Amino acid sequence: MKRLFDLLLSTLTLAVLSPLFVVLALWIRRDGGPEFFRQARVGRGGELFRIFKFRSMVPGAEKLGAQVTGAADPRITSVGRFLRKTKLDELPQLINVFLGQMSLVGPRPEVPRYVDQWPEEDRRQILQIKPGITDYATFYYNDEQAVLARAEDPEKAYLETVLPHKLRLYRKYLEDRNFWLDLRLLLATLARMAGLDGRSLLPRHIRSQLSGK
Repeated sequence: MKRLFDLLLSTLTLAVLSPLFVVLALWIRRDGGPEFFRQARVGRGGELFRIFKFRSMVPGAEKLGAQVTGAADPRITSVGRFLRKTKLDELPQLINVFLGQMSLVGPRPEVPRYVDQWPEEDRRQILQIKPGITDYATFYYNDEQAVLARAEDPEKAYLETVLPHKLRLYRKYLEDRNFWLDLRLLLATLARMAGLDGRSLLPRHIRSQLSGK
């Protein structure tokens, strides 16, 4: 049922948003470089796939610095700042959902370098399902770039503080997951993208964590 839901909704959304995809692609092209950024991520069962995103950084940015970015990272383009703020850079991941590499809801796919540092039990549990576009951690760390920008060493802060908390939230999603939870998370994420709060749509235990953020 989850795969059918993912396939139907990703197909419909890609069709409806195709004009927006064209506009954003042309805008990024004017800024120089390719429209899409593709990067190896770890999927279900540890299999690698290449994630789609609208490019928000200068070409070759991964060779110019860390794989995590703060809000003031000089590698982010002017167009990219808008895309990241509105989360529009994430829209092409609907292609990964359509292809069956990702789900609409699930733990965010991580780069192999960071997955290698996960505890073995976390790798066993979390990688048993497809990664997703949104989940508890995505909502909690909606302003992750701002959090990392305040750190002296963003990558160290990510590995020592952010990532362990994300892993706890991933495990919690695994415990809670069901179709109705996925629907609530999707609606909450859409509300956040539209500039609304959306927290009332989340489970109470997650709302309590957000209120103490």
